[in-house]
Amino acid sequence: MGDNARGDANDRGRDTRSRLRELALQLFAEQGYEKTSLREIAERLGVTKAALYYYFKSKEDIVASLVEDYMAQLDELIAWGKEQPRTAATRAEIVRRYLHVVADGTAVFRMLHQNQAAVSSLASAKERGELFRERLDALIGLLTEPGAPLHDQVRAASCLVSVSFSLMHYQDQAASPAELEKAVLDVALDLAGAATAEASSQA
Repeated sequence: MGDNARGDANDRGRDTRSRLRELALQLFAEQGYEKTSLREIAERLGVTKAALYYYFKSKEDIVASLVEDYMAQLDELIAWGKEQPRTAATRAEIVRRYLHVVADGTAVFRMLHQNQAAVSSLASAKERGELFRERLDALIGLLTEPGAPLHDQVRAASCLVSVSFSLMHYQDQAASPAELEKAVLDVALDLAGAATAEASSQA
């Protein structure tokens, strides 16, 4: 098989995997994690169950892959932040990028929340919570000075938690995603002590 043929096959594989995850996420949200079967996902997508097994051996594998992608985006943000100077402008950019990561993952968060009883019993649930706490601590560290007092750490934590909570809680109340993201960003930047830096960058 030539390089082009292999590339096309890889692209098709990624596309199938992506469509499987999107459909599974939709069905988990609409009818519940427990009521959705791998067979139904395969049938809805028009592939065999064997083809689905090639990508995911279980529904838990699908949930894990969705969470892993989210964690990878946070890791990328943390790695970027560690290379930047500790300034208000950097804090503003970290908050802005974090908001975009969370906004992209809102559908996953909503599905996990709607199916809390089912997914909390999965083997990966405890590990998922610990991994998120680790990344939250790393982001708090980037939004505060080394050895920052508890008050500053709580403000940074409040900034991050307000982003994830507000994007999900007010999703159906905002006139548009852009309006909601602007409101959330304004509040988060204020909590991070970076509102002035954001205003200066837009001047």
